[in-house]
Amino acid sequence: MTSGANTADLDGAMPASLPPRPGVVAAAVYENGKRIRDIKIEEATAWRERPGTVVWIGLHEPDDPLLREVQAAFGLHDLAIEDACHAHQRPKLEIYGDAMFVVARTAHMKDDVIVFGETHIFVGRGYVVSVRHGPSTSYNLVRQRCEATPVSLAQGENYILYSILDFIVDNYLPVVEAIHEEVEELEERVLRERLDKRDVERLYLLRRNLLRLRNAVVPLVDVCRRHEHLELPGMDANLHTLFRDVTDHVRRVQEDIDSLREVLAFTFEASLMIGQSEQTEIARKLASWAAILAVPTAIAGIYGMNFSEMPELHMRYGYFIVLLVIVTLCLTLYRFFRRAKWL
Repeated sequence: MTSGANTADLDGAMPASLPPRPGVVAAAVYENGKRIRDIKIEEATAWRERPGTVVWIGLHEPDDPLLREVQAAFGLHDLAIEDACHAHQRPKLEIYGDAMFVVARTAHMKDDVIVFGETHIFVGRGYVVSVRHGPSTSYNLVRQRCEATPVSLAQGENYILYSILDFIVDNYLPVVEAIHEEVEELEERVLRERLDKRDVERLYLLRRNLLRLRNAVVPLVDVCRRHEHLELPGMDANLHTLFRDVTDHVRRVQEDIDSLREVLAFTFEASLMIGQSEQTEIARKLASWAAILAVPTAIAGIYGMNFSEMPELHMRYGYFIVLLVIVTLCLTLYRFFRRAKWL
């Protein structure tokens, strides 16, 4: 693109919106916090070089040619582009010269299941590029909020980064609240009745989802903390307070997750203890009845040996005496086990 072409593109009258392009959710340029117009990727280089302007591009699962085009427009590092091409990255913050590369995990509830996505954010002088992978929530709402406060948006690229991270962390809260309600229901149910197989499977699934959510949240604490304390490229001291607020929210989410995991662990242990207690009670009853039934079984076995010389066989009332002995012994054992609360 020649210098004359740049001037024509920047100053000429162009439509506010452009035809949608696969992988590009939004691409706009802002000057002093106010949106000027939508742009094409090939126009981004010229716009970002203008003083006081910021190019904000949002991508969703872009293909490799589109990412390479964005890389050429902003001079992005090869390693960062390689990470952005492949999802399943750990949340992190990396610095490449005067540019930053941030990875964050997103989460939201869908059909009682936590669905995870991933966002990669490139931040440098005059540009912000967000790359979404998976079923993550669109950042159009973030863009609308920023455009509604031009004074704040005029703080530049790092304010956009703060807005995106704050939006991601805020979306963790409904997930934690939904799990909290389900955990409370399971906790109350385990005190009323024994959990069935389906409840135990759900309890295990919740613990696994909380572990995955914790793995997404905990590394983000360090990312936000570095924005809060370290001197990063283009960071304004006024933004430290904003990132500190995000850090507090992330830590609160982390504490809630840890608390819920402990409650689920206690609920599972309580379910096991109640089940073991019921099994012990049943075993005691069976042992008690077995001991009671052992008395007539033993006596009947003795008199069933078919010996001809047994004194009791010739007693006139021997049969009734044996029955009385059996009943007496059985009643004695029954009263003993009742007092011991085995029956």
